[in-house]
Amino acid sequence: MQSKATTVDAYLKELPEDRRAALLAVRDVIRANIDGQFEEGMQYGVIGYYVPHRIYPPGYHCDPKQPLPYAGLASQKQYMSLYLMSIYMGPEADWFAAAWKKTGKKLDMGKACIRFRKVDDLALDVIAEAFRRAPAQLYIQRCEASLASRSNAKGRGASKAEPRSGTADSRAKQATRGRTPETKSGAKGASAKKKV
Repeated sequence: MQSKATTVDAYLKELPEDRRAALLAVRDVIRANIDGQFEEGMQYGVIGYYVPHRIYPPGYHCDPKQPLPYAGLASQKQYMSLYLMSIYMGPEADWFAAAWKKTGKKLDMGKACIRFRKVDDLALDVIAEAFRRAPAQLYIQRCEASLASRSNAKGRGASKAEPRSGTADSRAKQATRGRTPETKSGAKGASAKKKV
């Protein structure tokens, strides 16, 4: 569910106590492990972590007015979600699934959306490592490489209908088409920012 809150604090205050406590616990893990070049704020109606325009002026290729999305934390109707774009593309996707499996916890995940109902559902150490493994500059490089790859494929006359397999390469191709949790709804993000 997207909120109309314009600040992270306002977003958290509108949640039920149990949801607020869970998101605050995950937020603490994120803030302790995320690269300082990312900022936190409201983006697409949820708590967002993104590369600000001052670091990456082109912004999000699907909507250049928006900073480049990296992660999101949300309270949905039936569950809570952690959107982690760094595991949507590149080698991190396979690492993440394998590392999570080793914890013995069940991974309820879409392309880059980790769904949970309580903090105990999460492998917080794996989430922390995922944030450490993808600093802003590396994330930017991967996003640009994915966009360049897509552009080159179009130039060679590649088919638009690519298979939707679970490989990291296919997820990267899907990500560059704008198939992210943020763009499915078509909502615009708010501009509240906070350096993490």
